Amino acid sequence: HFYKRNNECLVVMSVLRERKTLRSDSDDDNEKDKVNRNDEKANRKIKKVEPDQNWIQRLKSDLLNSGEKRKKSSPEKEQKPCEVVVEPGTYWLTRILFLRFLSFIYLIAFLISYNQNKELIGNWGLTPARNFLLNVGDQFPDLYSRLLHVPTLLWFGSPWDDMDQLLDGIALAGAGLAVVVLVTGAANMLVMATMWVLYHSLVSVGQTWFSFGWESQLLETGFLAIWCVPVFSWKRMPRKLPSPWVCVWGFRWLIFRIMLGAGLIKIRGDSCWRDLTCMNYFYQTQPVPNPMAYLAHQAPGGWHQFETFGNHVIELVFPWLSFIPHRSAWIFNGCFQIFFQCVLISTGNLSFLNWLTMAPSIWYLDDKFLTSIFSASSCKQVLNLQMEDKIMKEKRKSRTPLPRQLMTAGIACLLAYLSMPIIYNLASPKQTMNRSFDPLRLVNTYGAFGSVTKTRTEVVIEGTSSPDGSVWEEYEFKCKPGDLSQAPCLVTPYHYRLDWLMWFAAFQQYQQNPWLLHLMGKMLENDPIVDSLIHRNPFKGKKPPKFVRARHYKYKFTRSGGKEARKGKWWSRQLIGEYVPQVSLEMLAGVYQQYGWRRKGKEEI
Repeated sequence: HFYKRNNECLVVMSVLRERKTLRSDSDDDNEKDKVNRNDEKANRKIKKVEPDQNWIQRLKSDLLNSGEKRKKSSPEKEQKPCEVVVEPGTYWLTRILFLRFLSFIYLIAFLISYNQNKELIGNWGLTPARNFLLNVGDQFPDLYSRLLHVPTLLWFGSPWDDMDQLLDGIALAGAGLAVVVLVTGAANMLVMATMWVLYHSLVSVGQTWFSFGWESQLLETGFLAIWCVPVFSWKRMPRKLPSPWVCVWGFRWLIFRIMLGAGLIKIRGDSCWRDLTCMNYFYQTQPVPNPMAYLAHQAPGGWHQFETFGNHVIELVFPWLSFIPHRSAWIFNGCFQIFFQCVLISTGNLSFLNWLTMAPSIWYLDDKFLTSIFSASSCKQVLNLQMEDKIMKEKRKSRTPLPRQLMTAGIACLLAYLSMPIIYNLASPKQTMNRSFDPLRLVNTYGAFGSVTKTRTEVVIEGTSSPDGSVWEEYEFKCKPGDLSQAPCLVTPYHYRLDWLMWFAAFQQYQQNPWLLHLMGKMLENDPIVDSLIHRNPFKGKKPPKFVRARHYKYKFTRSGGKEARKGKWWSRQLIGEYVPQVSLEMLAGVYQQYGWRRKGKEEI
């Protein structure tokens, strides 16, 4: 039995070996077939085919044409730096744009101060800040009272022997901080508050040189900007602080008051604003015209009437769009206010006033509107923040921490309280403009050109070194009209403070402006301060004049294309009379002593 079973197993194994052999032979045959097929394919590929060159050229042409058609059909997609769709109603990008714009204005303001403060309010300036602080100190013996009436860091620099260095240090520090904010597009409360305090310190001791409405407007704008940024964090889009609503609506309230105040003061003031004739005179009689003002003055009377009417619409009607709860109304108002300020900038040198007035109007423009001027990465970041806001809203959570919400509410209450006298002033028929109701100038009234002078008068200062006074030479200022052939300057947003006050002095008496006598005294000394303040000193490098005088002239633009204009003259003038009679240093000695001014080479007179 055992042998029988063993033989059966051998038979089975033999059959299995045969099958395996057959299978391997079959696999080999299959592999050979595959190789043969691949060889046939390779042989087919190796066959050389001559390409059709005409067909290839037509294909290239068709591809190029189709690419150009795609470019023409969708140019916006290629030009837009931001490709994502941002939701309306948020103000992350708005804050970045606003901070950069405001820091630019701060930078200009501090540079103006750095370049002119020593000559105007330095220890050897026309109205020394040291004398001003000494007089205030005599009235208020304690530091608290002094700071309340004249809030400035300079109180801590007594006795102010190095006032020039203190003024330069404040201006340079402020300018440095402004550059950092301008470059980064971010800020924190410490930096914004420091810039505000530094500029406030200059304005408080600037006296008549800093008496313009835009100084208070910059301080109010800068104060409100402090509450738009984190306390310490330095990020363009801080996740825990979206633009606070007190900033969005605070700045809208500011531009509303600025424009409405300017419109009301005109309607209540000069009758030429009501009969639409003010623009017939404004371009010629404004403080410091530019070359475009010369051309604008030549326009026909009908166009000037249209300009005056348009001014009333923008200042009296458009501001009310702030309170219409619709995005399109806000954007329309913001864009028109910015456009209006650009028009004013193009036809006059009103310092940084119009630039500064554009700043609060930026807060009418939300992220969706501003995406075209920001990068794709910024837009994506905003979109991510908006998605997070939706999730947090569903969970009924707030991105802003509770302490910061309470701070925002407190600032809103403060602004509401300080706005009460402002509202009363706007409603009053005896409206005043450019006035502060609190010592820190946190909320102010505004207005401009309630009355327009119909003729332009200029004070022209002359000096003589001849014994008999037969030859008089004129001092030329940097921007103020003087030389009839000198083209009007273009300096906005920069500002020459002396030139502006010379414009005011022309329709006042010199006794109202004692600084003018000090200027004439420095001309008699040939003080280097004079060379820094004016364009041309005819006695520079020469013997000082023996006498100086000031004469009063009536100035007019020449007619474009007229006889005088063809001779290269921008102005014509007519003598009115003497403004300040000829004076010498000895004649001014009593005035120097009265005001505590110091003469060159002498400590005090």
